[in-house]
Amino acid sequence: MSDTAPSDVLERFMRYVRIDTTSSDEHCDRVPSTEKQFDLARLLAQELEELGAHDVQVSEHAYVTARIAASEGAENRPALGLIAHLDTTEVVSGTNVNPRVVRYEGGPLVAGEVGGAPVQITPEKLPALDDLVGEDLVVTDGTTLLGADDKAGVAEIMALVARLAAHPELSHPALSICFCPDEEIGHGAELLDIDAFGCTYAYTVDGGPIGELEWECFNAAEATVRFRGYSIHPGDAKDKMVNAGNLFAAFHTLLPAHMRPEHTEGYEGFIHLEGVSATCEHATARYIVRDHSAAKFDEKLALMERAAAFVNAELGEERVTVEIKQQYRNMAEIVADYPELIDAAKEAFSAAGVEPRVLPIRGGTDGAQLSFRGLPCPNLSTGGYCCHGVNEFVPVRSLETMVNVLEALVARFA
Repeated sequence: MSDTAPSDVLERFMRYVRIDTTSSDEHCDRVPSTEKQFDLARLLAQELEELGAHDVQVSEHAYVTARIAASEGAENRPALGLIAHLDTTEVVSGTNVNPRVVRYEGGPLVAGEVGGAPVQITPEKLPALDDLVGEDLVVTDGTTLLGADDKAGVAEIMALVARLAAHPELSHPALSICFCPDEEIGHGAELLDIDAFGCTYAYTVDGGPIGELEWECFNAAEATVRFRGYSIHPGDAKDKMVNAGNLFAAFHTLLPAHMRPEHTEGYEGFIHLEGVSATCEHATARYIVRDHSAAKFDEKLALMERAAAFVNAELGEERVTVEIKQQYRNMAEIVADYPELIDAAKEAFSAAGVEPRVLPIRGGTDGAQLSFRGLPCPNLSTGGYCCHGVNEFVPVRSLETMVNVLEALVARFA
């Protein structure tokens, strides 16, 4: 990296990712699911107040909200919301994140070394690396995720607020800022008071490589499949034992392999086994089901129900049950009616020298939930790559450019 002082957004990002904000699906019955999300929430609230924001609050559920007054002449324009999330996924450790900046010179991108072996990703696995030769990249030491999902978005929004505070001549409408907890476990903006938030439109800053613009996402559900076995001493088991682990195996093989996420891309949905625990007596498997098409999504859920019914029919009794929990819907159903939001974002990317790329999200954002609650909310890139893993990284230039994109975006609403 060069010897120049880090930019404001880089300094903020490096500081935020060191704060552990991992959410916990095990404690999804409470918001936030982990108290440590308050650590970052309170810091951001303090910084927002120092930057002159109004009505800064941290709710009992760790939602950070604030208002930025409109620039002169834009006081009567509709308010615009900017949203990112505090938490990081529990799939990979977010404790003791040790970010560092490396100059990428090609070949394998090495985050660190664990157990004597390099933690790395190659251009063969990630062809986009070939376009990043010579750039400064923020990586970890290989033992944790980085947290660019979504602390890059948090840092970019905060850096925009700092820039507007330092340059009151920059045009923008009134802005409502929100940092949400528990996005990674499906809560996200669920408890945000939209009326109090006071916006006509909003954008989440929670995407991937710079230039991504997303207004379509998956329809999503979680499926919990339970298997009830019958345990007896193996020596006396003939025609008596029912092994719940074997029931799971029989069920899982009825779900087509081509529907697994490792075999899908673009608009192709999937059924993903997140985890399974099994004994002879009991087994529980957790799946997530995703598809952009509502019809294909329903077909996947029906397939799981049929697989359970088939296993039960083979047994002659009900020992397999499927519980479906709906999570979010494809926000395209709503945002398609607001093409001006997509046009404004495209123009903002272009103004910052970035080619916009409209893509379907192979996941979800807080914007999906908010759009169906009456706040149309497309999603913008953060610049990050390889989220939810130890190879996660973000180019410094992408962090800095996204602040320019946000500046151009808010100007268009003024």
